[in-house]
Amino acid sequence: MRMERLSQDKIRIFLTFDDLSERGIQKEDMWREIPKVHELFSEMMDQAYSELGFDASGPLAVEVFAMPAQGMVVIVTRGKMERDAEASSEEELDEDVYEMEVTLEQSEAIIYRFRDIEDAIGAAKMLNGRLTDEGRMYRYQNHWILCFDPSAGSETSNDNALIAVLAEYGEATSVTPAVLEEYGQLIIPANAVKVLSDHFA
Repeated sequence: MRMERLSQDKIRIFLTFDDLSERGIQKEDMWREIPKVHELFSEMMDQAYSELGFDASGPLAVEVFAMPAQGMVVIVTRGKMERDAEASSEEELDEDVYEMEVTLEQSEAIIYRFRDIEDAIGAAKMLNGRLTDEGRMYRYQNHWILCFDPSAGSETSNDNALIAVLAEYGEATSVTPAVLEEYGQLIIPANAVKVLSDHFA
C-alpha cells in the first residue's frame, strides 16, 4: 500500500491486488458494502494519519479507480465540517464512523506517468517491436503520460508484460483518458511507442 499527499485535504492511495488479497478482498468487493472493505478503509486512514498527518475526520469524498492488472487507486478528499446543532447527536460524533461519498470508476486503459522524457523513451524502447508500438503521449501536470487503449481480444499476459515494463520506468496514475483529453496536452496522438523509439534511436 503506497500513499501520497496531493494537497492539504486530498491524498492518493495505491493498492495492488496483492494488498487486497492479503486482506481477503476481491476487486469486485470494492463495489459492495461489506465489513472487510470498511476495515481496509479504516486501516488506510490510520496509515494516512501516521505517515502523512492526514486527519480523516468529517465528510470524505472517496474516488476508487480500478485499473487492469494493476490494482486500485483510491483518492480521498476531506470536506469542510458543517455540523449544525441538530446534527451533533452522539451517534454522529462517533469518531470511528466516516461520512463517505464513494465514486467508483473502472478504466480498461493502461496509463502510466513519467517524471522525465528519458524515462518514457526508455520504456518505449523496451516495448517497441516486442509488446506494442501503439499508445498516445500527453503532457499533464508536469508529467509525461503514456496511455494505451484496451485492444479487442487483448491477452491478460500481454497486458501484464506491458505493465511490468511501464512500472519499471514510471508509475501508475489514476488520471482517466477523459481527463487527459480535456486537460492534458496531446504530444503524440498515435503510435507513441514507435515514434519515441524511432525519433530517439
